[in-house]
Amino acid sequence: MASTLRHGEFVGSLDCGTTSTRFMIFDRYANVIASHQIEFPQYYPQPGWHEHDAEQIMESCDACIDQACVELEKLGWTKQSVKVIGITNQRETTVAWSRKTGAPVSRAIVWDDIRVKNLVTQFENQAKTQGVQYEGKVHKGEDGLVALRKLTGLPISTYFSALKIRWMIDHWPDVKSAYDADDLLFGTVESWITYRLSGGAHGGVHVSDVTNASRTLLLNLRSLQWDPVLLEFFGLKASILPKLASSSEVYAHIAYGALKGVPIAGLAGDQQAALVGNKCLRQGEAKCTYGTGAFLLFCTGEDVVESKAGLLSTVAYQNGPNGKPVYCLEGSIGVAGSAIKWLRDSMFMVQSAADVNTLAAKVPDTGGLYFVTAFGGLFAPYWDPSATGMIIGMSSYTTPSHVARATLEANAFMTRAVAEAMKLDSGVDLPQMKVDGGMTNGDMVMQVLADLGGCEIVRPEMRESTALGSALLAGSAVRLFGWDIARPETLHEVNTAGSTSFKPTTTKEYRDKKWAGWQRAVERCRGWAASDD
Repeated sequence: MASTLRHGEFVGSLDCGTTSTRFMIFDRYANVIASHQIEFPQYYPQPGWHEHDAEQIMESCDACIDQACVELEKLGWTKQSVKVIGITNQRETTVAWSRKTGAPVSRAIVWDDIRVKNLVTQFENQAKTQGVQYEGKVHKGEDGLVALRKLTGLPISTYFSALKIRWMIDHWPDVKSAYDADDLLFGTVESWITYRLSGGAHGGVHVSDVTNASRTLLLNLRSLQWDPVLLEFFGLKASILPKLASSSEVYAHIAYGALKGVPIAGLAGDQQAALVGNKCLRQGEAKCTYGTGAFLLFCTGEDVVESKAGLLSTVAYQNGPNGKPVYCLEGSIGVAGSAIKWLRDSMFMVQSAADVNTLAAKVPDTGGLYFVTAFGGLFAPYWDPSATGMIIGMSSYTTPSHVARATLEANAFMTRAVAEAMKLDSGVDLPQMKVDGGMTNGDMVMQVLADLGGCEIVRPEMRESTALGSALLAGSAVRLFGWDIARPETLHEVNTAGSTSFKPTTTKEYRDKKWAGWQRAVERCRGWAASDD
């Protein structure tokens, strides 16, 4: 059989999300030639806690690669046709493993876990009282928090990895023992996967790319180096940290399995990868990915734009070790598709996620209902961990259809809140936004987004933008197909299958009235958890 197989040129992408892993094999035009997807278990040991088993993540990665290669061969191509792979990942999820054994020393703490909310208060107080050193001076009080944001581009939040690894060391004896014995390695998911694919304890590479590192609260955003001031502030040793690398270079080669010997050459957090996959590589271009959460990224070019409106300044990508970093503003929405999953799995209002569109379409509006989906607090631009989910405006008239429609509208309102903040920070209005992610499959979701946001929504036909982004970074590193991220014109053949456009059908007066109602609802849900303690 092997002699009948053709040999081609393809690029692979390992996309490890919050609930599942996929391995996708693309050709030079971004056609998906073969793929395989596996869900992995979620663990919720306490309210607000969310954990993964890093070994199970790795098992899903290995199985996805193997099965996609089997599919590729069934289609008549050799697995040797895969020339390079990239990896993209759920960001901020924090993995701790042993330097000696290469095995996890605990479960991973997932990005949306909020157990560290007391640490947020502790470190905010520390920044105010002890201060933060910035540009040769110690800044205290509110200036301490400002200095920390200038260093990292981030607020102190439950979201980011430094607080999660600090909590692990403080609360899990096995992690503390490994830390004290200098046997502990820390990394986000792309770091863990690269380490294991490249050999683990037997020669594996402990590396993280700058997009993921910029989400830890430990990276100096301008120097792109781990910052000693930040390590001291959070009480962490430099020995646990991975080596830093760009988003597009050969980091290592796969040490085993179907793709043994293939270079790993693209690493990026999932949202930055989606920005690249949507080819939003130039200043002023924006995309929003709607998955478990939603993430709007606005490319600011080679400039770090400091947000005054509650957004994050972060690394979009770095094209090679000698390439200049490209930055972006980001608005992170904690709940998007997970609210629809909640309607399905907890409220039993629908049998499938797609049914939400049908249910919502039965009514012309929400009947005055607002649903603030703050299940784990509010992220950008509010940053209120004490906010809780709230449905307000109910009456005897309210039906499940109104709740379903209010869920879709919540997604649109959260997006508008981020877009408004981006306009304040950048001075640029968003006339158009590219979208991707599972939630974008429903036309009604997209029309509601356009009607309440007031901008054109563009949905590509091929919406695997996250996986495609890491594939583009990997291909660019070895100049496969002539791709070069630094020269977007080399990508002109990529993902040209077309798109669907959704334009607003509402008036500005209607949008502003609805927006005012949303803002009132948000104010009522804020501070609720704090007042209930």
